[in-house]
Amino acid sequence: MSRHPTVKWAQRSDKVYITVELPDAEDVKVKLEPHGKFFFSATSEPTKTPYEVDIDLFESVDVNESKASVSSRCICYMVKKAESKWWDRLIKQEGKTPVYLKVDWDKWVDEDEDKGGADDMDFGDFDFNSLNMGDTDGIGNGGGSDMEEETTEESKVGEKIEEEEENAEKDKEAASEVKKN
Repeated sequence: MSRHPTVKWAQRSDKVYITVELPDAEDVKVKLEPHGKFFFSATSEPTKTPYEVDIDLFESVDVNESKASVSSRCICYMVKKAESKWWDRLIKQEGKTPVYLKVDWDKWVDEDEDKGGADDMDFGDFDFNSLNMGDTDGIGNGGGSDMEEETTEESKVGEKIEEEEENAEKDKEAASEVKKN
Protein backbone atom coordinates (compact mmCIF):
# COMPACT_ATOMS: atom_id res chain seq x y z
CA MET A 1 0.00 0.00 0.00
CA SER A 2 1.38 3.42 -0.93
CA ARG A 3 1.50 6.51 1.25
CA HIS A 4 0.85 10.16 0.47
CA PRO A 5 3.83 12.52 0.71
CA THR A 6 3.29 16.09 1.90
CA VAL A 7 2.28 18.24 -1.06
CA LYS A 8 2.58 22.03 -0.82
CA TRP A 9 1.08 24.43 -3.33
CA ALA A 10 0.95 28.11 -4.19
CA GLN A 11 -0.40 29.97 -7.19
CA ARG A 12 -0.10 32.99 -9.41
CA SER A 13 -2.70 34.05 -11.94
CA ASP A 14 -0.95 32.08 -14.69
CA LYS A 15 0.64 29.12 -12.86
CA VAL A 16 0.54 26.80 -9.87
CA TYR A 17 3.58 25.70 -7.90
CA ILE A 18 3.35 22.16 -6.54
CA THR A 19 6.10 20.83 -4.27
CA VAL A 20 6.16 17.18 -3.26
CA GLU A 21 8.27 16.83 -0.12
CA LEU A 22 9.92 13.44 -0.39
CA PRO A 23 13.62 13.21 0.51
CA ASP A 24 15.72 10.69 -1.39
CA ALA A 25 12.98 9.93 -3.92
CA GLU A 26 13.72 7.28 -6.50
CA ASP A 27 11.80 5.97 -9.50
CA VAL A 28 9.97 9.29 -9.80
CA LYS A 29 7.04 9.19 -12.22
CA VAL A 30 4.88 12.16 -13.07
CA LYS A 31 1.89 12.40 -15.33
CA LEU A 32 0.13 15.68 -16.04
CA GLU A 33 -2.85 15.74 -18.35
CA PRO A 34 -4.42 18.80 -20.05
CA HIS A 35 -7.75 18.42 -18.26
CA GLY A 36 -5.89 18.78 -14.92
CA LYS A 37 -5.09 15.25 -13.84
CA PHE A 38 -1.89 15.22 -11.75
CA PHE A 39 -0.29 11.90 -10.86
CA PHE A 40 2.97 11.39 -8.96
CA SER A 41 4.62 8.21 -7.72
CA ALA A 42 8.04 7.41 -6.27
CA THR A 43 9.80 5.33 -3.67
CA SER A 44 11.83 6.68 -0.79
CA GLU A 45 15.09 5.30 0.54
CA PRO A 46 16.16 3.47 2.58
CA THR A 47 13.03 1.31 2.95
CA LYS A 48 11.78 1.64 -0.65
CA THR A 49 8.41 2.82 0.70
CA PRO A 50 6.04 3.65 -2.18
CA TYR A 51 4.43 7.11 -2.29
CA GLU A 52 1.66 8.28 -4.57
CA VAL A 53 -0.43 11.38 -5.28
CA ASP A 54 -3.38 11.29 -7.65
CA ILE A 55 -5.41 14.51 -7.79
CA ASP A 56 -7.67 16.38 -10.18
CA LEU A 57 -6.51 19.98 -10.37
CA PHE A 58 -9.12 22.72 -10.16
CA GLU A 59 -9.00 23.53 -13.89
CA SER A 60 -7.20 22.66 -17.11
CA VAL A 61 -3.45 23.13 -17.55
CA ASP A 62 -0.95 23.63 -20.36
CA VAL A 63 1.17 20.46 -20.23
CA ASN A 64 3.75 21.71 -22.75
CA GLU A 65 4.57 24.86 -20.74
CA SER A 66 4.74 23.06 -17.37
CA LYS A 67 8.11 22.10 -15.86
CA ALA A 68 9.50 19.81 -13.14
CA SER A 69 12.66 19.82 -11.05
CA VAL A 70 13.86 16.91 -8.91
CA SER A 71 16.25 17.50 -6.00
CA SER A 72 17.39 15.30 -3.12
CA ARG A 73 14.80 16.87 -0.78
CA CYS A 74 11.73 17.48 -2.94
CA ILE A 75 10.19 17.47 -6.39
CA CYS A 76 9.00 20.88 -7.61
CA TYR A 77 6.51 21.49 -10.39
CA MET A 78 5.55 24.70 -12.12
CA VAL A 79 2.20 23.90 -13.71
CA LYS A 80 1.09 26.43 -16.30
CA LYS A 81 -2.64 27.18 -16.17
CA ALA A 82 -4.55 26.90 -19.44
CA GLU A 83 -6.36 30.12 -18.57
CA SER A 84 -4.77 32.94 -16.55
CA LYS A 85 -7.07 33.34 -13.58
CA TRP A 86 -7.04 32.62 -9.85
CA TRP A 87 -8.31 29.25 -8.72
CA ASP A 88 -10.50 28.92 -5.63
CA ARG A 89 -8.47 25.89 -4.52
CA LEU A 90 -5.91 23.42 -5.88
CA ILE A 91 -8.24 20.49 -6.46
CA LYS A 92 -11.71 20.05 -7.95
CA GLN A 93 -12.90 18.10 -4.94
CA GLU A 94 -15.01 20.31 -2.68
CA GLY A 95 -15.21 19.96 1.05
CA LYS A 96 -12.38 19.08 3.37
CA THR A 97 -8.92 19.24 1.79
CA PRO A 98 -6.87 16.04 2.08
CA VAL A 99 -4.47 16.21 5.06
CA TYR A 100 -1.38 15.82 2.89
CA LEU A 101 -2.18 19.03 0.88
CA LYS A 102 -0.83 22.23 2.44
CA VAL A 103 -0.36 25.84 1.35
CA ASP A 104 3.25 26.73 0.55
CA TRP A 105 3.48 30.04 2.41
CA ASP A 106 7.08 30.53 1.22
CA LYS A 107 5.84 30.83 -2.37
CA TRP A 108 2.36 32.19 -1.77
CA VAL A 109 1.41 35.57 -3.24
CA ASP A 110 -1.99 37.13 -2.69
CA GLU A 111 -4.11 37.85 -5.73
CA ASP A 112 -3.85 41.63 -5.33
CA GLU A 113 -0.05 41.41 -5.01
CA ASP A 114 0.19 39.30 -8.17
CA LYS A 115 -1.53 42.01 -10.20
CA GLY A 116 0.93 44.71 -9.20
CA GLY A 117 0.26 45.30 -5.51
CA ALA A 118 1.52 48.14 -3.34
CA ASP A 119 5.19 47.42 -4.08
CA ASP A 120 4.66 47.94 -7.80
CA MET A 121 2.39 50.98 -7.65
CA ASP A 122 3.52 54.08 -9.49
CA PHE A 123 2.77 57.13 -7.36
CA GLY A 124 4.20 59.47 -9.99
CA ASP A 125 4.40 63.02 -8.68
CA PHE A 126 1.70 62.58 -6.04
CA ASP A 127 2.22 65.01 -3.15
CA PHE A 128 1.55 63.26 0.16
CA ASN A 129 1.66 66.61 1.97
CA SER A 130 -1.63 67.50 0.32
CA LEU A 131 -3.33 64.84 2.46
CA ASN A 132 -2.89 66.94 5.64
CA MET A 133 -2.14 63.79 7.61
CA GLY A 134 -2.21 64.67 11.31
CA ASP A 135 -2.91 68.34 10.52
CA THR A 136 -6.15 69.04 12.38
CA ASP A 137 -6.05 72.83 12.25
CA GLY A 138 -5.39 72.96 8.50
CA ILE A 139 -2.38 75.28 8.66
CA GLY A 140 0.37 72.71 8.47
CA ASN A 141 1.73 72.85 12.01
CA GLY A 142 0.27 69.61 13.27
CA GLY A 143 -2.44 71.34 15.29
CA GLY A 144 -2.36 68.93 18.20
CA SER A 145 -2.01 65.67 16.32
CA ASP A 146 -2.17 62.41 18.24
CA MET A 147 1.43 61.68 17.30
CA GLU A 148 2.62 64.92 18.90
CA GLU A 149 0.68 64.18 22.11
CA GLU A 150 2.12 60.67 22.30
CA THR A 151 5.65 62.02 21.86
CA THR A 152 5.11 64.56 24.66
CA GLU A 153 3.76 61.84 26.97
CA GLU A 154 6.64 59.53 26.08
CA SER A 155 9.20 62.23 26.88
CA LYS A 156 7.54 62.88 30.27
CA VAL A 157 7.68 59.18 31.10
CA GLY A 158 11.31 59.04 29.96
CA GLU A 159 12.23 62.00 32.18
CA LYS A 160 10.52 60.37 35.16
CA ILE A 161 12.44 57.12 34.61
CA GLU A 162 15.74 59.00 34.39
CA GLU A 163 14.91 60.88 37.59
CA GLU A 164 14.13 57.62 39.42
CA GLU A 165 17.38 56.05 38.17
CA GLU A 166 19.36 59.07 39.46
CA ASN A 167 17.64 58.85 42.84
CA ALA A 168 18.39 55.09 43.03
CA GLU A 169 22.06 55.77 42.27
CA LYS A 170 22.20 58.44 45.01
CA ASP A 171 20.61 55.99 47.46
CA LYS A 172 23.26 53.36 46.61
CA GLU A 173 26.04 55.88 47.16
CA ALA A 174 24.56 56.96 50.49
CA ALA A 175 24.22 53.32 51.60
CA SER A 176 27.86 52.58 50.74
CA GLU A 177 28.95 55.68 52.72
CA VAL A 178 27.00 54.44 55.74
CA LYS A 179 28.69 51.01 55.48
CA LYS A 180 32.15 52.61 55.34
CA ASN A 181 31.50 54.52 58.58
